[in-house]
Amino acid sequence: MNEDDDSLAVRLTAIRERIAAAARPSGRSADAVQLLAVTKTVEAARITEAIQAGVTDFGENYVQEARAKIPLVQLLESVQPRWHLIGHLQSNKAKYSVELFSLIHSVDNYQLAQELGKQAVKRAATQAVLIEVNLSGSEKRAGVPSSGALALAEQVAAVPGLALQGFMGMAPWGECAEEARRFFAGLRGLWERLPDQNRHILSMGMSGDFEVAVEEGATMVRIGTALFGRRGG
Repeated sequence: MNEDDDSLAVRLTAIRERIAAAARPSGRSADAVQLLAVTKTVEAARITEAIQAGVTDFGENYVQEARAKIPLVQLLESVQPRWHLIGHLQSNKAKYSVELFSLIHSVDNYQLAQELGKQAVKRAATQAVLIEVNLSGSEKRAGVPSSGALALAEQVAAVPGLALQGFMGMAPWGECAEEARRFFAGLRGLWERLPDQNRHILSMGMSGDFEVAVEEGATMVRIGTALFGRRGG
């Protein structure tokens, strides 16, 4: 499949078939894995096209970009898309995030969790969140170290206004899909130690490695390039 020539609908079908094939050996159906379309730098018209093709969940990296873009997306009467924040979040943008996003994937410290909870309580809302786990161990990457993930989860789960749903993680840059397997397996192991009420979503795997992530138990994969093609930004 040539990702630069085929239509978005064709790519979407192919991705879903690959998800289904990766889930099958563990006895899971494709429906057990949520496809999250990553829309960093993707224009509103292309997002509208994705909605028309059947995509329901979209992930943005930057709060400001999402604030400008979301009102421009043409909605269908039968579909109300869910927006996710998958990029790094600063506490001073917490109030906008609570207003925009169904799920925030990038909580990596207690102070941020407290601010998100405060903003949710102000709005009489409950904000669903994931804890981002740094799988590479590099200080240049966001996320709580694996060694501190469960302790942070316990703190976040107790914050009023928040509903902890699970973990998110990315394999280290430069790892091929098969080499990423051990990182995904490690994150799944941590996720399985969460209390039942906080163990709903395991967000891991992107365009280059999502099949391995699904094989290792991902319940959500974040797909950008494989769906929208190569783009700048």
